[in-house]
Amino acid sequence: MSKIIGIDLGTTNSCVAVMDGDDPLVLPNDEGSRTTPSIVGFTEDDEPFVGQQAKRQAVVNPEQTISDVKRLMGQKYDSEHVRRHDEIYPYEIEENTNGDAWVKVNGQEYSPQEISGMILTKMRTVAEDYYGEEITEAVITAPAYFNDAQRNATKAAGKIAGLEVRRIINEPTAAALAYGFSRDEEATLAVFDLGGGTFDVSILGIQEGVFEVISTAGDNALGGGDFDRCILEHLMDVFEEETGIDVSGDNMALQRLKEAAEEAKCELSTMQETNINLPFLAVDDDGPQHLSVTLSRSQLNELVFDLVERLEGPCKTALDNAGMTAEDLDDVLLVGGMTRMPLVQEKVEEIFEMKPRKDLNPDEVVAMGAAIQSAILEGELREVILLDVTPMALGIRVEGDRFSPIIPKNTSIPTQERKVFTTTEDDQSIVTIAVLQGTSEKAAENELLGMFNLTGIPSAPAGQPRIEVAFDIDTDGIVHVSARDKKTDREQSVKVEGYSGLSDEELQRATKRNADRMDAVGAE
Repeated sequence: MSKIIGIDLGTTNSCVAVMDGDDPLVLPNDEGSRTTPSIVGFTEDDEPFVGQQAKRQAVVNPEQTISDVKRLMGQKYDSEHVRRHDEIYPYEIEENTNGDAWVKVNGQEYSPQEISGMILTKMRTVAEDYYGEEITEAVITAPAYFNDAQRNATKAAGKIAGLEVRRIINEPTAAALAYGFSRDEEATLAVFDLGGGTFDVSILGIQEGVFEVISTAGDNALGGGDFDRCILEHLMDVFEEETGIDVSGDNMALQRLKEAAEEAKCELSTMQETNINLPFLAVDDDGPQHLSVTLSRSQLNELVFDLVERLEGPCKTALDNAGMTAEDLDDVLLVGGMTRMPLVQEKVEEIFEMKPRKDLNPDEVVAMGAAIQSAILEGELREVILLDVTPMALGIRVEGDRFSPIIPKNTSIPTQERKVFTTTEDDQSIVTIAVLQGTSEKAAENELLGMFNLTGIPSAPAGQPRIEVAFDIDTDGIVHVSARDKKTDREQSVKVEGYSGLSDEELQRATKRNADRMDAVGAE
């Protein structure tokens, strides 16, 4: 039977792990590193390459180097999220025929799913090199607050990589598995996950091998990239004040500033100040212009203060939804590279009124948890049970463009729920059921998952018919929705498997293109 691997598909770095006996093992890549930059570079001949090699070419070839593509997964081109992304990333982002955000390199269009598929292929190859055999199945992690479109985009990326995605597991849940699977004592913990592109916080209970997610909250538009952006904008302002040159339209200069910002952020986690020197950043009539500036930790804290304050809201929401206070927690687990920042750690301690744990590697713990989940699916860890939740409410659109939840957010899955509705017009013979996911009371602000009609409703005054709508969501997050006229027993249903952002034809084409690349590499 093929081995099931665990992959943390990260915004900044990705990681693959397997179960080695009784313990999860993070596998090193061909350069000896246990994490791989989630960056894809392209040659002039459109040949992609992934990881450290791609990161090294980013400065000299910024338009042909794709980074942080996870933030584009499941996103519409006209969203504020994509607009802000487009402002600081040198590669070209465009709108496809469905209004989704795609990237363009050397005149060739790529979906974020296909770029992510290339990264997953790299992770798959790392595991195949370790085992010496083909790998075809994986558990892949995703932010807890990813919506249906983003989760299905992740599944599509796995398929493009030639992987059957056995389960999408929430990143905080995976981290909790790594924390508690070998422990005997009961515990209630908060998992604080601040990565390169997203922020999640989950409250979990662990008891006798049962891992129960009690609540989850988050912010998909908050991550390390936003901290980098604050430093980058500061450096741009300093350079413009000193030289009068605005480098916002210079892709090579922006990429150098972006890398310098990230490096400075990391250095200031252990140092009080750092020097940023970028010679020949731009040229004007006076000749080459250089940037040389000292950035202190206190200055950095001022630059990112508003971002750190945004961390508190989701944490309070998660606690409130769990019906708990900070005093009810036994531990707080830090996940994601941004949690190395001292100011973030101080904020976590302030919110949860305790020092967070730092004994697990925040860059590897999610992949370790994914490996544990893979062992559960293989039957190697029968004593471990995982009970997850749906992060957002599921329901339907009702009169006045209102959202009527049927399955509330943070409901344990699998689950079934029913709710009775009625008509809004006299002699109404058809009811359109619009299935939505989200947290807003306004229907239009939530994500449309599917739509179907219930017909043949007998003539009756408005408000008299009784239409029962039933939701059924399984452990993989697949939603089945049905509507039944209680008088005639006439029923209509739909299986909401979600739209990945790719048509079947686009998915097949991307999968074949990736497989052809793998075959070509294997033949060399």
